[in-house]
Amino acid sequence: MGFPRLEILAKKFFVSEVDFPYIPGLLSFREAPPLLGALAKIRREPDIILFDGQGIAHPRRMGIATHLGLFLEKPTIGCAKSLLVGKYLPPGGEQGSYSLLEDKGEVIGAAVRTRKEKKPVFVSPGDGIDLMTSIEIVLRCTGRYRLPEPLRQAHLFAKEIREKFEGEIK
Repeated sequence: MGFPRLEILAKKFFVSEVDFPYIPGLLSFREAPPLLGALAKIRREPDIILFDGQGIAHPRRMGIATHLGLFLEKPTIGCAKSLLVGKYLPPGGEQGSYSLLEDKGEVIGAAVRTRKEKKPVFVSPGDGIDLMTSIEIVLRCTGRYRLPEPLRQAHLFAKEIREKFEGEIK
């Protein structure tokens, strides 16, 4: 997507066999191969990548956004719908409110209110970016919905692909 207008510039997908079992905390080993396959198809290299998952707000400080950020050598941000690790105070009810997410005395992210009175999302830096910039970008990418528009559009596209290939992809 283009920034700041958030227009769709390209849609690409990649289908592959899943070779790694589902193990909580090691999701990037399962999801990285198809993500890298799809990213390889994009002609215009992104400046920053937003992931539906964790950055450093992970028990090993190595969520999918951090893991792939190191691999891709691009700034990455994790934006998750649910808390994986850490504690936070509820952010204020207004859009743009946030509170720091801490674990073992370390700030690892933030609970960010992207829509007034809606549940927060959990933002954490992946690689090559700081927390405050990560929060700012997530908020600038959020429109009428709780999820930032790039993640929302990715979910819609994934649903479209699943429906198109239903029965063929297992």
